[in-house]
Amino acid sequence: MTDATVWRVFWVALATDLATGLGALPFAFVRQPSAAWQGMMTSAAAGMMLSASVFALTDQGMHDGALWQVLGGLLAGAAFFSVTARLVHRFEWRLGALSAAESRQGVLVLAAMFIHSIPEGVAVGVGYASGELGFGLLLATAIAIHNIPEGVAVSLPLRARGISVPKCAAYAILTSLPQPIAAVPSFLLVSVFKPLLPLGLGFAGGAMIFLVAFELLPESLERCSREQTAWAFMLGLVVMLWITAALGM
Repeated sequence: MTDATVWRVFWVALATDLATGLGALPFAFVRQPSAAWQGMMTSAAAGMMLSASVFALTDQGMHDGALWQVLGGLLAGAAFFSVTARLVHRFEWRLGALSAAESRQGVLVLAAMFIHSIPEGVAVGVGYASGELGFGLLLATAIAIHNIPEGVAVSLPLRARGISVPKCAAYAILTSLPQPIAAVPSFLLVSVFKPLLPLGLGFAGGAMIFLVAFELLPESLERCSREQTAWAFMLGLVVMLWITAALGM
């Protein structure tokens, strides 16, 4: 193992992080949406997050480890996020010029996606530690492409709240920051990190599923009709599922 290899893992993982910011670019060409469109955008983000949680994170976790690890991770992630939601409400964290109430959803989305990125960074490091640099690069490329629609999912509810496109991109990149941070330690200590990967995947999935049920869908239903919420949710879920299947993740 050389320093050059360690740096390669870091730079590749950093590239996967930056790819998340590309998800905000489409919103540079979209005007500020109406209340109904804001609700549908939020619901579409919920569909994308649920799809990523079930068909990517938990599915991969069950392939890599025991079912009890994934189920335990799901419940632990939901419990952790429940506590996080209470803390956000208590301390009234804000995004930019938004009020505490307006910032609540955005902060929770950022927290969930941040957690979601940790096992992805571990996966990149473990992939490189397999001894086949080509496999590690292929895995990192798949995650980078996968991060673009995740950047869309992050940006959707933020843009609906009036956050600027550059700030949406910056927040999206922030949510994937754990990828370069986690990739190098997991590469160097693969024997420690690899057994924890199924639990981590379940944990991230549980946090995101809780976010969808706790915050995003109720918010969408306040802004648009039940039918609009349902169709937007299905569209987001199908798009993310198609991307997941296309990447073989």
